[in-house]
Amino acid sequence: MRTWSALGACLFGAGALAACTTVDPYTGQTVRNNTGTGAIAGALGGAALGYLTNTNRSEQGRKNALIGAGIGALGGAAVGNYMDRQQADLRRDLAGSGVNVVRQGDNIVLQMPSDVTFGVDRSDIQPQFFGVLDSVARTLNGYPQTLVDVVGHADATGPDDYNQALSERRAASVAAYLVSPGRVLQDRLFVAGRGESAPTASNATDAGRAQNRRVEIVLQPYTG
Repeated sequence: MRTWSALGACLFGAGALAACTTVDPYTGQTVRNNTGTGAIAGALGGAALGYLTNTNRSEQGRKNALIGAGIGALGGAAVGNYMDRQQADLRRDLAGSGVNVVRQGDNIVLQMPSDVTFGVDRSDIQPQFFGVLDSVARTLNGYPQTLVDVVGHADATGPDDYNQALSERRAASVAAYLVSPGRVLQDRLFVAGRGESAPTASNATDAGRAQNRRVEIVLQPYTG
């Protein structure tokens, strides 16, 4: 039985990782980024996170990489129609999977609770979830003008630093699967963990904590 974990995952046979910094678009903070050329790798202290483009690890670098790949920006009324079609395809492809498809303006958020992605206190993807991520990857490849942010979250059980590292490992596991050979162009991705800082439900109940243990894939139109 195959598993996919951020711990020890290394894509495309890459070796040593180059450490640098990047800016988290959600918080504006400078954070450590250990992504190497063509690789996302986990470590005991947390996952390798940040922009996966090899040219310039920043939001502009990600956009420059798409330009270099021949992917043009969307503009005007085309943005809404493009995201509408993508949302409809995702709702159809993910129906019954347990993944929530939420529209937020021009963005689409795929909310993946831990009960369909990971075991309790685990960052290796459950085998039954591989097919769901395959569907997500196929849809993303049909919409190349979409930027993809993979963000891990945790509930408030346990120490803050442990929850932060767990959220990072979970996000890195999902990202690693999405960009593995034959799937999504890695230059489109940003990967982050937000620990317990962004709950969607109360941490006072089991049901609320289950909702907060999640990975979200935020899809944004590339508008240049």
